[in-house]
Amino acid sequence: QVQLVESGGGLVQAGGSLRLSCAASGSIVSINTMGWYRQGLGKQRDLVASITSGGSTSYADSVKGRFTISRDNAKNTVYLQMNSLKPEDTAVYYCNADVIIIIPGTYNYWGQGTQVTVSS
Repeated sequence: QVQLVESGGGLVQAGGSLRLSCAASGSIVSINTMGWYRQGLGKQRDLVASITSGGSTSYADSVKGRFTISRDNAKNTVYLQMNSLKPEDTAVYYCNADVIIIIPGTYNYWGQGTQVTVSS
């Protein structure tokens, strides 16, 4: 069984920074794409950033130049460095990963999410 656990969320003032982490554990062979999504109150869940196993990244237009996604394959962990935070960034941030397991097979998993709140 695979689990994703997010951490690093919290309360910051506008212009501040946070670094989110997501660690995957279980019977993992390797992980393909990992990504961060966010969902504000009463809104849909949207992709913030993603990174492939080869290191190719993509970002939502709203966070380009402010957020940076990275990964440590040895630790099965993905990070999201968030700088110059704005009140509009307030949301629950969820980790997502396409995981190859021992069975074998490829499966998609979600973490429980970590709350990010940005005050004006």
